[in-house]
Parts: sequence; C-alpha cells; structure tokens
Amino acid sequence: MTQTRIPCLLMRGGTSKGAYFLASDLPAQPEQRDRVLLAVMGSPDPRQIDGLGGADPLTSKVAIVQTSMRPDADVDYLFAQVLVDERRVDYGQNCGNILAGVGPFAIERGLVAVCGEVTLVRIFMENTGQIAVARVPTPGGRVEYAGDARIDGVPGSAAPLVVDFQDVAGSSCGALLPTGNARDRFDGIEVTCIDNGMPVVLLRAEDLGRSGYESREALDADGELKARLESIRLQAGPRMNLGDVRLRNVPKMCLIAPARSGGAISTRSFIPHRCHASIGVFGAVSAATACLVEGSVAAPVARIPGGELQRLSVEHPSGEFTVELRLRDGELAGCGLMRTARLLFDGQVCVPAALWVGPA
Repeated sequence: MTQTRIPCLLMRGGTSKGAYFLASDLPAQPEQRDRVLLAVMGSPDPRQIDGLGGADPLTSKVAIVQTSMRPDADVDYLFAQVLVDERRVDYGQNCGNILAGVGPFAIERGLVAVCGEVTLVRIFMENTGQIAVARVPTPGGRVEYAGDARIDGVPGSAAPLVVDFQDVAGSSCGALLPTGNARDRFDGIEVTCIDNGMPVVLLRAEDLGRSGYESREALDADGELKARLESIRLQAGPRMNLGDVRLRNVPKMCLIAPARSGGAISTRSFIPHRCHASIGVFGAVSAATACLVEGSVAAPVARIPGGELQRLSVEHPSGEFTVELRLRDGELAGCGLMRTARLLFDGQVCVPAALWVGPA
C-alpha cells in the first residue's frame, strides 16, 4: 500500500473552501494528524500543487467534526487553518465561513437526523468554547443547497443558511475589549482591540497614510504598510491575552474607513499578513461590534441605524457582509448572520501511507 484513503467531503462554506472530516477518520494523535492535514492540503508549498489546497489561506482550511457528548450540542467542530507556505496547522482561531458547512456536513454524514423543512444543528466550537446554532434548509428530507440567496464573494446563488450565536464576546481573549480600553496606541497609531468571536485590531486607514479603499493586490504589494501592521500586531497580541503571536494567525489586522456604498463601515482585513478577498465571518462580527463601542476608533467613522436590532453592513474588497447584532438594554446580547454552503466533492483524499496507514 502506498496511499492511505481518507473519507472526505470538500465543501464551500461562505466565502471559504475546506476539507471536512469525521474525527474518527483522522489520526487521534495531534502531531500525526497535523502531518496528515499538511499532506492533504499540499503544504508547505506556495502552489499547494501536491494537495487539495488552492494556494490561498481561504482555500486551505479543515473542519474536524464528531458527535458531541455535551447536552447542549449535537456535534463538536474543530477548525484547523493549514498554512500554505509553512509546515504548520493553526488551531488558535475559529472560522465562521467553514462553520457554515458544519451543519450540512453533520446531516450528510448521519450525525444529525433531518427534522422538517429546517433542521437545527447545535454546534460546539472547540476552538473557542462557544455554541452556534445552524438552521439548515432540509425540504424533502435532505440538505437543500440550491436557492436564491446571494453573498458577496461567491458567484451565483444558493440556499440561505442562518447561523445564530449566543455569546462569542471574548471567546479567544477573555473579554470583548481584552486590553480594558476602547482605544490603545501602538507605534503612535490609535487602535481598538476587540474580540467578538475573532481577535481583531482595528486601525483607521488614514492614520497610516492609506485611503482604506485600495485593492487587495495593492495592499498585498505594500511592504511598508505590512511591516507597520505586523509591528503593531506583535505588540497588541500580549495585551490582548494572546501571548506571543509571531507564529499565530491572530489577531487579525483591519483597516477601516467610512463606507462608500451605503454600509456601516468599509474594511480591509489581513489574515494576518495577506489582505482578505472579503472579510472573515467573525472578523466582520468583531468589526461591526466595534462600531457600537463608545470611544472606539470605529465609532466616529461608522454609520449606525437605531434600535435594539442592528443590521450593520460591513463593506469589504468584494462587496459587503451584513451582521445582525441584538442589543438588550444597550448591551450586546447576541449576533447572527446569513451564509450559504455547497457540497463540492464526496470521496476519499489520499496521503502517503508512510505518514499514516489509517485507523487501527
């Protein structure tokens, strides 16, 4: 035997794409599992030519799912970011886009039974310790992927899939404002450090001599800007209770500017060293939340509607992302968002048997 065949679903979740596995189909030992996941994606290699990865962080992601033993969850979901050009797998963050595919995957693999026109899948997010509830369309007793819902960053349309979150504030850093401040200053630049599902450092683009409307390609080529952002990121990490972040993908860095297309705010997000083609789900949630925080760098920039239910449109390089924030007595009570997902491939991915021969 020269290859080990591992059952796998390749799915698009939101604006990302990843390999979805049952935990029981992967090695139980973490270091061996990481070696297998690196081989699955073809890392490290800038083209990921020898694996499933698409040479981009947005297409080099993995979901590991199993039946949950918790009374408040149906399945446990562990997200793995397989780095493209490093021999490393990062578990230090969540991914709301890949999360959008977990409910459909759980139903496809028989972990959750279909229940009516819409099946609720309660998901325990192992990376951050929170619960999400996915409302998966299941007319006719199976997952429906076709529909009229559209999200920017994905061509065409698909069935809407709503994901609700109860409490993701401080999920990685321990507090919504982990430094204890609405504003901090690093290298002379005012920032807001926030964690509402994703640790993010927000900076006004104009403070860095940029407009905040540059293309992704222009920002990726801006070495001087990226060096300044990395300097600030390395200082912010310990202050956000994340420790030394030199080898971590968090916190994300996010340039903000006034919205230009009727939204609440315009963003350019880095993950953390390459500009995002759009913006991550939890990155958008954290950026939108900062708009409501008095004293933040985002508050005076943002356009905010009134009311206890806030629908904030976060503009990004390829469109916008609408985040629903629920307030109670002026305090954040929960958030939700609409995503789409699609099953792309159902089969077996092969890795060298020298890495792993499969379950005993």
